[in-house]
Parts: sequence; C-alpha cells; structure tokens
Amino acid sequence: MSTAAELVAALASRGWTLGVAESLTGGALTAAVVSVPGASQVLLGGVVAYATPVKHSVLGVDAALLEARGPVDPDVATQMADGVRAAVAVDERPADVGLSTTGIAGPDSPDGQPVGTVHIGVATPAGTRTRAYLFQGDRSAVRAQSVDAAIELALSVLGE
Repeated sequence: MSTAAELVAALASRGWTLGVAESLTGGALTAAVVSVPGASQVLLGGVVAYATPVKHSVLGVDAALLEARGPVDPDVATQMADGVRAAVAVDERPADVGLSTTGIAGPDSPDGQPVGTVHIGVATPAGTRTRAYLFQGDRSAVRAQSVDAAIELALSVLGE
C-alpha cells in the first residue's frame, strides 16, 4: 500500500476529511491523494496558492507575516494548513485536517534561502505541527520529496 493510500485509509477510519494547500508542489500533493481509489471519501479539495498574495487572499495567511518573512516560513506553512481547512469547508464544516507545503524548488532562490528549503504544515482539531526540510536535487526531485514528506508527516500526526 502506498503512503497516499495509507493516509486515505487513516483519515477514512476516523471519519475525517482533508484539505490541501500547496505552493511549491503545485497540485502534485492533491494529485497523489486523488490517485488513491476511495479518496473522495476524505478529500474535500485543494488550493494551489503559488503566488504569495493568494496565500493571504484565499488561505488567510497574515499579510504582515508574508511581508516580513516571505512565503517560505514555518509560520506560513502553519497558517496555510489552518486556512485550507476553512477554504474547503462544506456546509460551513471545515476539513478535519489541513496539509500544506511551501518552499523553494529552484533552480534559483528569490530570497536567499537554500534551494530545497521546504516547510510542511499539518493542522488537526488537536493542533498544528510544522516541520522544516532541506531536500537535495533538482526542481523535480525537491517537489517529489516534498509530496512524500507531506504525506509521511500527516500520517505521523494522525498516528499520535
């Protein structure tokens, strides 16, 4: 069973729903979840907030935080994960879990942080967790590692 299938199964076993907020992964994380048969039981939707202003306007990330630290920041990942829960709400009920990715896939870094810097956030009714990563490889490799790490972090949080 793939880790994406494990995530879908873990969410389904709790009766929980998922919302995904992506920046550098550009929809690849949502696509990984959607590739699992039965994903429609848990996945409410995904937001690709690639442009920094969309992180604020759609996901509710604090504009002052974005201005001060930029989009590649652990607090931004946390706020994205929180914000997507509401962004994909159905009948005013937010997703139980929000999962977010933000980082620098390369080839260049717009703000001086190393290429491969990634922050992943997970928000649940019990709270939030964010983890920082520094992945190696080209743009494609960084994005693929980010998808895998996001699923693994979500599984870890759900297993607690």
